Amino acid sequence: MIFPHGAQKLLGWFGGYGYSGTIQFFTGTLHIPYVFALAAILIEFFGGIALILGLFTRVAAVLVGLELAIAAYLVHLPNGFFMNWGGQQKGEGIELFILVLGIAIALALLGGGGISLDKAFCKEKAPEPTAT
Repeated sequence: MIFPHGAQKLLGWFGGYGYSGTIQFFTGTLHIPYVFALAAILIEFFGGIALILGLFTRVAAVLVGLELAIAAYLVHLPNGFFMNWGGQQKGEGIELFILVLGIAIALALLGGGGISLDKAFCKEKAPEPTAT
């Protein structure tokens, strides 16, 4: 779910504004410093890919979680809790952000699981010896 938003921001895919349009919106309209705007774009794009692949899952989950928590607070909180399903609100609320933050926390704590690329790169731990 994160990757398509990153692809909108970086590449202009899926109806997005692309890198220059997103940077202009973040820095000009939202008054976010360039370095943080760039970080948001890269975290959503590459963090989304990492989460899909299960590669550097814990790091990607923490970065994505932090980025989305900041976006929820700075941009979406004034719009209330609920998503804008009916088009009646000024913008999107924080409902989805809370869900994604919960997922990010779980991935940060538990990792990517058995079929992740992280698992392929990790060595199996030897079982702990038991006292007799």
